Amino acid sequence: MALPNVYIIACGGTIAGKAASAEDLTGYKAGEVTIDELLRSVPQIEQYAGVQGEQFCNIDSSNMTEQLWLALAQRVQEVASRPDVDGIVITHGTDTMEETAYFLHLTVHTDKPVVLVGSMRPSTAISADGPLNLLEAVRTAAVKETGRYGVVIAMNGTLCSARFVEKTDTTHADTFKGRQMGNLGFIQDGQPFFYQAPLRRHTTSSALSCDKIRALPPVAVVYCYIGMSGSCIDDAASHGVRGIVLAGLGHGRMPAAIWAAASAAMKRGIYIVRASRTMGGIVSPVPEYSGVICADSLTPQKAKILLQLGLLKTENHKELQALFRVY
Repeated sequence: MALPNVYIIACGGTIAGKAASAEDLTGYKAGEVTIDELLRSVPQIEQYAGVQGEQFCNIDSSNMTEQLWLALAQRVQEVASRPDVDGIVITHGTDTMEETAYFLHLTVHTDKPVVLVGSMRPSTAISADGPLNLLEAVRTAAVKETGRYGVVIAMNGTLCSARFVEKTDTTHADTFKGRQMGNLGFIQDGQPFFYQAPLRRHTTSSALSCDKIRALPPVAVVYCYIGMSGSCIDDAASHGVRGIVLAGLGHGRMPAAIWAAASAAMKRGIYIVRASRTMGGIVSPVPEYSGVICADSLTPQKAKILLQLGLLKTENHKELQALFRVY
């Protein structure tokens, strides 16, 4: 029986990182190892899938850009349309992996598996986690069922939905979590086991697209804290943003000075989204903040992505708010 074909798109990150010594787990340089070198380090992959790969980019994911997102989404869509490809794995740095995953979750329209993977330790580390993560990601992408769940992150033996996943630790291998929503499943003995599915729209059910788009609408994220002034909002507005996402206090609340500045920005046609800097829960409408879009349970960085993609589709406030209830 023929093995499934998995296509790997390499974007660099710690999984492709090198350090001066095997004991150095933080002072490495990301994006130093090529996709060919990565594949040679895990020859076991050939037992489970026919693999091809390409070096899309080789960067520290802190240097990921929206322009690269647009090109990556187009490339993933192209590869997914090939009849000789059964699943796709994207190697990526962990710092912005959750954002890239969510962007692809909304903009790539396929029912084939799309799995992001990385590592928390460089390839030179004494206990590098990259090789096993890569093997498990390929095996997950080789299973047709994985495509039902949208874009998935496979790390440290866990499977997380792009919609809910967050990086929760700076350096430890067990960093990606679904927080309150939990994980999609786990990888045991190389096999993916799924226990729940995301209900929000994604991939084949997504009406959002970045096809033929040269740039995303500019949206800023402003973090709320004691002592801030309305100049944070004014500065963002003066730089031509179409929207501002507030990482608000508690239930998306903000200091009075910020609300005054946000209200003025809305009168200038800038969309304001209330999110929360807390680690869970829903931001829902309250009369006090009339006219503001609520982020539901999205983190500020993911709310930014949804607002950007939403603005490509509509500028109607009610329609934009509706997107946050279904994605």
